[in-house]
Amino acid sequence: ESPKAGKSGKSSKEGQDTVESEQISFRKNSLVAVPSTVSAKIKVPVSQPIVKKDKQQNSSRFSASNNRELQKLPSLKDVPPADQKKFFIQKLCQCCVLFDFVSDPLSELKSRLASSTLIYEFFLRFLESADFQSNIAKKYIDQKFVLQLLKLFDSEDPQERDFLKTTLHRIYGKFLGLRAYIRKQINNIFYRFIYETEHHNGIAELLEILGSIINGFALPLKEEHKIFLLKVLLPFIYHPQLAYCGVQFLEKDSTPTEPVVMALLKCWPKTHSPKEVMFLNKLEAILDVIEPSEFVKTMEPLFRQLAKCVSSPHFQVAERALYYWNNEYVMSLISDNAAKILPIMFPSLYHNSKTHWNKIIHGLIYNALKLFIEMKQKLFDDCTQQSKAEKLKEKLKMEVQEEAWVKIENLAKANPQVLKTRSHPASDGENHLCAGNSQVLPPQQWQLHPSRCSQQDGVLAPSSIPPSLTPQLTCQEVP
Repeated sequence: ESPKAGKSGKSSKEGQDTVESEQISFRKNSLVAVPSTVSAKIKVPVSQPIVKKDKQQNSSRFSASNNRELQKLPSLKDVPPADQKKFFIQKLCQCCVLFDFVSDPLSELKSRLASSTLIYEFFLRFLESADFQSNIAKKYIDQKFVLQLLKLFDSEDPQERDFLKTTLHRIYGKFLGLRAYIRKQINNIFYRFIYETEHHNGIAELLEILGSIINGFALPLKEEHKIFLLKVLLPFIYHPQLAYCGVQFLEKDSTPTEPVVMALLKCWPKTHSPKEVMFLNKLEAILDVIEPSEFVKTMEPLFRQLAKCVSSPHFQVAERALYYWNNEYVMSLISDNAAKILPIMFPSLYHNSKTHWNKIIHGLIYNALKLFIEMKQKLFDDCTQQSKAEKLKEKLKMEVQEEAWVKIENLAKANPQVLKTRSHPASDGENHLCAGNSQVLPPQQWQLHPSRCSQQDGVLAPSSIPPSLTPQLTCQEVP
């Protein structure tokens, strides 16, 4: 800036106006040249650093609206007919408000949720309309649209996932050409969950959709549907929604019953009681639709697991297992195969009828035993006698073992000097129970080795041990 211009404030102001007008003309028409005097009049402060402002990054697919606050508008049925058109246009304008879910996920959260709810409800009404024509809508609702819709199932909002579930189900029913594609993409989501991410928020909703889809399968089932059940659905065995899908499959075709039941028994939870109750619910749902021919294949491992559940100290597990005896169809299956089921269940029922801590369980066990008596009186008596004989045999075995230990203790008291440890010059440097000058070991640590211990060494010979105790007293090396 020249010194003369600096003396007059008025001339300085006029110079700034000249610069601004020249810059505006340059923007409007790129062919307009900027005079050289303009560059000399522009003063850039060097001392102050230029601070770059943070610019909000919008999504590449749309630009977020500036005014993102939504207003609560009255329902169209609550306004006068003359104002309905005006309010309808206002509602449509609110539907045009875009929210940036990517760069700013927490801004205007309440308004965004209200907007998404409004959009889902409007789209559902559109799909359910009597005037809806799928042949016109298929131009817009195509495979790309369905794929983007399925990606939204990973949302953390349960209300949004519920809307998506209903929407996808309506699309599956309206567009026949998209059905195979929808099933394929759901399979891909499941495979990605099982083998890659192990996390997805919408698995429960997708399983519910599949339950309705399976219900509409034509008979006989295709081989790909059976493979889908065994390879895709069974890994979701800990999801409660799987029970409905499995029951729908088995109602259509009973041949996969055995692998489904065996998969349940294989993955049975050992230490998580609520999951055990869930598995018992699933198992009873399967038994409600099982064919008698398929029941015979799985009844022995199934009732062995039920016997363990009846013996569970957790009363809810035992109670849920004993509720099977209130199911008429299950009781008819048990009655037809009582000769194999009663011997499996009787020891657990008989033992817990006297030892379980919960009185409610006592009543349920009494009810189950009463049903068995009415079902097969002679078989029940045989099981009772067999149980008493086994209990007597176990008691005699314990008495023999106690007598053997008393005999060993008496021999030890009679010969206190012979039960001492000594180190053998073995290559492995291990010690054995033989005569020596070391300290005497207590009887609980005696272990006899027939190849190294004999009467000549002053230690009890194996021949003095009762044959019934030989497995327990077989000599092991003592460190």
